[in-house]
Amino acid sequence: MVFASLEFLLLFFPLFLIAYAVSPYNARNTVLLGASWVFYGWWSPIFLLMFIGLTWLTWIGGVVLDAPATPVRRKRILLAFMITVLAGTLCWFKYANILAETVNGVLGRVGADPLPWERVVLPIGLSFIVLQAISYLVDVWRGTVKAQRSFIDFAAYKAMFGQLIAGPIIRYEWVQHEITQRRFDWAGFSAGSRRFMVGMSMKVLVADSLAPVADAVFAQSAPSLADAWIGCGAYTLQLFFDFAGYSAMAIGIGQMLGFHFPENFNHPYLARSIQDFWRRWHLSLSSWIRDYLYIPMGGNRGGTFATYRNLLLTMAIAGLWHGSDSWNFLLWGLAHGMALCLARAWPQRLPVPPGLSRLLTLLFVMLAWTLFRAPDMQAALRMYAGQFGLHGLAMGDTLHALLRPGHAVAAVVGVVCVILPAFRPHWETRHAGTRLAAVIALWPIPAFLLSFALIASRGAVPFLYFQF
Repeated sequence: MVFASLEFLLLFFPLFLIAYAVSPYNARNTVLLGASWVFYGWWSPIFLLMFIGLTWLTWIGGVVLDAPATPVRRKRILLAFMITVLAGTLCWFKYANILAETVNGVLGRVGADPLPWERVVLPIGLSFIVLQAISYLVDVWRGTVKAQRSFIDFAAYKAMFGQLIAGPIIRYEWVQHEITQRRFDWAGFSAGSRRFMVGMSMKVLVADSLAPVADAVFAQSAPSLADAWIGCGAYTLQLFFDFAGYSAMAIGIGQMLGFHFPENFNHPYLARSIQDFWRRWHLSLSSWIRDYLYIPMGGNRGGTFATYRNLLLTMAIAGLWHGSDSWNFLLWGLAHGMALCLARAWPQRLPVPPGLSRLLTLLFVMLAWTLFRAPDMQAALRMYAGQFGLHGLAMGDTLHALLRPGHAVAAVVGVVCVILPAFRPHWETRHAGTRLAAVIALWPIPAFLLSFALIASRGAVPFLYFQF
């Protein structure tokens, strides 16, 4: 079940809201937990059992880590054990297939028989579930938060269906008070509903409309210059509006229920540098990587070489976290790690003009997205060859036959929404309190209705980050 589906919009969510609204205050976490488990189990009851088991294990671990009577040495051993179990579970489901395929590929090249292997199914949301659990245990160990003694309340935090599948990665300290004390009122519900409608419009009207263009180009054996850049641009917008749309919907659902989740995106395609990009893109992951990987590795405290090493290792791990079917994700992470090292080493006496800096940053991000999107290295190299004009310049017949006015409209809307924040402060000052501002404030309603009609006509499209 996905947010942008008829079963969620017409069945699950309305029934949940009714049950949540009529429940006593002290029973709402139980309602939230039960609904969240139904939401996850809708996809796979078997993996729901695994999810419940990981939740119980994390809860027990947190209680023991927070117990004053537990010796410090045992706490260290327990924390290491818990992280190993959680990370090991994630690694098995994410990387067993690609490791088996790599080994069989090597065996095939030397003439040996391949190992028998049945593909492992990756549970949806497991990457986010594991990172959330690790951050909770580490924060309890550090004394940043107190362990939650109620299993129902902790499990409700872990399973909140609004952010369960694709984030944001909600740390316990961000919502620890709202788990037990939150307001469910009309003001929050209205603001959350508007945010949900904005996110759904981003997903359905822009991301889903551009998806066929990106898919068609990345499937070509020899894309032309025009094909390659149109496809890369379509994917650049699709990925942002798909993931940022999901985050907006998750934040909106949380706000409807009385939770206040932090923002997950801050206009990343307006970044002035690659460091600035990572301060704007997938903020919950960026901060998680900084606080639980980069700084514990030593950060920038060990000198120049150690800093560059830590940057490369951190981004390599981040790349591996993103993907399970191709080594391209590792290379994507390393590319961003090298870009961060280069940006750090760039001489301060040679500043780049802001406009050129934004353009170069976006160009690098788009070239890296090519590696991120391509199903394998051969496909990525074909796209790069096309982007540098090695397969001709003009648009090919396949893309020419596919493109429709709707794709152009989605692309224009996406570009406008990306660059509009640069003019937002001036616009808000000039038009504050006017009828135009009031009309624009209501735009999510017709956009939502159009999105609903499109879902009804063409069906639900999974979110991209469900695969990671």
